[in-house]
Amino acid sequence: MLTRRHIRVKVMQCIYALIHSKDDSLDKQQEFLNESIDKMYTLYLLVLSLLIEIQVYASSQVALSTKKYLADSSDEYPSKDKFASNRLLLQLSSNTLLKEELSKRKLKNWYLNEEYVKLIYKEIVANESYKSYMMSPSASYDEDKKLIQTLFKDVIAPNEKIYDYFEDDQLTWVDDIPIVNTFVLKQFRKATKNQEPSFFLPRLLKDDEDRVYAQQLLVKTLLNNEKWEKEIEGKTPNWDKDRIADIDSILLKMAICELLNFSSIPEKVTINEFLEIAKEYSTPKSSIFINGILDKLVKEYKSEGKLKKTGRGLL
Repeated sequence: MLTRRHIRVKVMQCIYALIHSKDDSLDKQQEFLNESIDKMYTLYLLVLSLLIEIQVYASSQVALSTKKYLADSSDEYPSKDKFASNRLLLQLSSNTLLKEELSKRKLKNWYLNEEYVKLIYKEIVANESYKSYMMSPSASYDEDKKLIQTLFKDVIAPNEKIYDYFEDDQLTWVDDIPIVNTFVLKQFRKATKNQEPSFFLPRLLKDDEDRVYAQQLLVKTLLNNEKWEKEIEGKTPNWDKDRIADIDSILLKMAICELLNFSSIPEKVTINEFLEIAKEYSTPKSSIFINGILDKLVKEYKSEGKLKKTGRGLL
């Protein structure tokens, strides 16, 4: 779920926070990094729990509609409870393992803030894909799944109020939301009719090595800060270090640290990953600037025998 690129971004965020805070405690930044990684899984669970609450609310609306004396738009549908009985939604709402995880983490956000559930449900009911789905007299699991994918992509993921809610809850989630939403869609695409409940509770990290990598990249970058600064200054003689954007400086130091301290990661992977992060988080010309410095350093390290790489490496 969490790739090496996402880990690099989180390390970058920790270092940036340290630079701009009065607290220079490395221990606190390590703790912050772990919390930031773990809370990404909380965000994933909250997205799934929102869908669960939408299914529960849809069921309650079906029950209410049977007691109404006046006709409404739902009366034209062959089966009023078709959406509430959507097989993918039921897989989530009846998933015991998922419910246990939500309960263990005390994630009752949508139950306590039902207005968001009502808001999303109202937009779903007004959606043309929903109307077409409800007008169809029958549906397969694949059709049920396709509808939820469409509604998630067109209604839930882009909803600004949900985005604001997540941002207010955890600032680090601003960068995590697109990652989690993309992962949720991938999970829905891969889901099958007889899917095991554990499928919806994937591992946050591929293995323990990823967490070790995150901690080592943070610690080794920070503890060797002055050393990395000299490396950069040596390749930017006409630049005052104050003129280099904070993010560029951080990414350069992290990249140098990774080049020299993580032998299993090929230099091409390191350079490409940090260039992509620079394109997303820094200035338009940052990737060109960073690429030029790293290219010089890699050539220098190779000629001096400092760049020792083994294995195929991982992203």
